[in-house]
Amino acid sequence: MAAPGPRQSSGGCPCPWPAARRRLPVLRWLPRYSLAWLRLDLVAGLSVGLTVVPQALAYAEVAGLPPEYGLYSSFMGCFVYCFLGTAKDVTLGPTAIMSLLVSSYAFHEPVYAILLTFLSGCIQLAMGLLHLGFLLDFISCPVIKGFTSAASITISFNQIKNILGLRGIPRQFFLQVFEMLRRIGETRVGDAVLGLACLALLAGLRAMKSRLPQATRVESLPVRVSYLIVWTTTTARNAVVVLSAGLVAYSFQVMGSQPFTLTGSIPQGLPAFRLPHFSMVTPNGTVPFQSMVEVGARLAGTGWAPLGLTPAVSGSLCSRRRLCFANILGSFVSSYPITGSFGRTAVNAQSGVCTPAGGLITGALVLLSLAYLTSLFYYIPKAALAAVIISAVVPMFDAGIFRTLWRVKRLDLVPLCVTFLLCFWEIQYGIMAGMLVSGILLLYSIARPPIKVSDGDMLLVQPWSSLHFPAVECLRDAVCSHALTASPPRSVILDCCHISSIDYTVVVGLAELLQELHKHGLSLAFCRLQDPVLQVLLSADLEGFQHFPSWEEAGEALGCPWCSPGVGTPGCC
Repeated sequence: MAAPGPRQSSGGCPCPWPAARRRLPVLRWLPRYSLAWLRLDLVAGLSVGLTVVPQALAYAEVAGLPPEYGLYSSFMGCFVYCFLGTAKDVTLGPTAIMSLLVSSYAFHEPVYAILLTFLSGCIQLAMGLLHLGFLLDFISCPVIKGFTSAASITISFNQIKNILGLRGIPRQFFLQVFEMLRRIGETRVGDAVLGLACLALLAGLRAMKSRLPQATRVESLPVRVSYLIVWTTTTARNAVVVLSAGLVAYSFQVMGSQPFTLTGSIPQGLPAFRLPHFSMVTPNGTVPFQSMVEVGARLAGTGWAPLGLTPAVSGSLCSRRRLCFANILGSFVSSYPITGSFGRTAVNAQSGVCTPAGGLITGALVLLSLAYLTSLFYYIPKAALAAVIISAVVPMFDAGIFRTLWRVKRLDLVPLCVTFLLCFWEIQYGIMAGMLVSGILLLYSIARPPIKVSDGDMLLVQPWSSLHFPAVECLRDAVCSHALTASPPRSVILDCCHISSIDYTVVVGLAELLQELHKHGLSLAFCRLQDPVLQVLLSADLEGFQHFPSWEEAGEALGCPWCSPGVGTPGCC
């Protein structure tokens, strides 16, 4: 049965609902919403919320910001995606990688981080309006893998100082490693024991979750209740570990001693809804907007990084439109830049979420935490938050990619290693250098396309890819070096079956090649031209241009004895 068309109003104009449904995806699922969906969305939203609250506190530390800014960054994306999102599983919020980028750009100043959120959202919006998303396709997989692997190591080492209870450690990676090794004797035993215990507990709960079988309705009620308890504990393992560590720290506080370094006071209440500051007052005067954005070239990097460097979440499931609105609106509530989260998206999917409405529950839980629970966060040990971060980022390190690329294509190890190594120096330099190396390799393959030359009574030349202006000299050299140096010199058949496009510079090069061969009494025939290429060559009106449907007909026209009817072996040329 054909789908019904849009309803018509009495004036004959189409109903605006189809356009509204395209722009507001919430209108597609909200009219069909059911109580069964509500129950599953509620469970999923709570599961993600119990994951995001401790992670948000921890990621603010990675970003170099006070812990409340992690919570400020965790609810607006949930609400925006509920109305604009098309994939039920995706969650937006602070992530380890974005937090690491922000730490390099915001100089520990929340004002810079909030302005960064607004401007990165504007950059993402501009990319969408100008249809520049194709630029993200130039970030190759080796660059992404090199960056995420280096980020995993950098973030982990950045948190080891909290596990050891050390203070005054610089954020630059190499200085950080040197200082931690030099001051290892100053380790606080309480922080180290608690941090290692939290890491072990998180690893055990993660392993238990991965091996947890699926419960069925045919099993007894006690079995199902036990399954629910284990599933909830392993899914909300970050919250369980942080809560347990907080209770331990509170117990020591009550007894009059405190062996742990605590998170400390967090302001209670929701952030004010206001425009981000476009200038900053300092003891030395006012920093104007122009000086703030001179952080500069970095703003562009933060604008596209969440789109290009997390493609599985941000690039495909979460379109640029949703992410840009989440960042722009987030800047009004003191958020730092957010993106799609791999880990929380997986938790959302495993919890059986049915619609993006699960994000409303997650966002509401974050707001409740800000309104009523911040006084309890005082007792959370920094070592426990560090364990949460390390547990989240360690899986991002992909050691197997080096072995895979060595086996599949060793040349791709070059951008991977360049990105990986330079990211330890400066994140943005590593990404840009990796993209540059990938671009050079791509341009080299365009400038030096594979060309097969078959020698016989005539020369059969077969380019195996499209021809663009960097490749024309390569083609001319290949043809001339074989045709003119042969004894005797040979005419040429150019098999163009693999060429789907050419540009004007190639046309000029082919015209010069025709003249060069003609001066030596040789011919150049084209065969198996695709229609777009044929139209370009015909429009150019090349002198001596001749084309044929097949190389056999081309060889016959040029007088190859083996291509004449009834003679020889097909393919002799």
